[in-house]
Amino acid sequence: MTDYFPYGKKEIEYLKKKDKKLGAIIDILGHPERPVIPDLFAGIVNSILSQQISTKAADTIWHRFKEAFSPVTPEHLLEIPDEAMQKCGSTFRKVTYIKNISRLAAGGEISIEQLSALPDEEFCTELTKLPGIGKWTAEMLLIHSLLRPNVLSYGDLAILRGLRMVYRHRTIRKDQFERYRKRYSPYGTVASIYLWRVSAGVIPGLTDPAVRKKGTAKNR
Repeated sequence: MTDYFPYGKKEIEYLKKKDKKLGAIIDILGHPERPVIPDLFAGIVNSILSQQISTKAADTIWHRFKEAFSPVTPEHLLEIPDEAMQKCGSTFRKVTYIKNISRLAAGGEISIEQLSALPDEEFCTELTKLPGIGKWTAEMLLIHSLLRPNVLSYGDLAILRGLRMVYRHRTIRKDQFERYRKRYSPYGTVASIYLWRVSAGVIPGLTDPAVRKKGTAKNR
């Protein structure tokens, strides 16, 4: 059974009221579902495995990993040989990150439960201290494991692309981004879900007006 980010009429109506352009997008797209992993440790492992590869490849590797090594817990993963994890499609570096975090969690040096209870900013600060976890990964875990309602990531290229496409900007400055973040609050995550769908090119005729350098080929 697949879990999805929970949202409904309340969040949708709020965003439509606050922003007519996003509201028009919502009417076109309906209710997109966003798969989540509502277990922080499993979410961390999934995030590391998914780094720098396509979504399709990441889904394949995660499915293979879960089938081979469930339950995905710190104690269990420490029992798995590194070579076995690599055979699932992971790199040596990613396996090292996973094993290091598993040791910290199993040894009590970090508490998954305490991390899960932290406010958004504190969570990102603490999680980025872990090997292999950057700010963008921490923000994605806020959404996809902790189900936090108000996350809009400036470090997410697809979010920026979605904003350019909806609002017809050639670039998104940080101050512009902050205005959108405030406008969508407290339901920034739901806005993110719609912007991700827009960025995937699912609306015919809605293009990305991004500035292209001379000699740069258009996106195919």
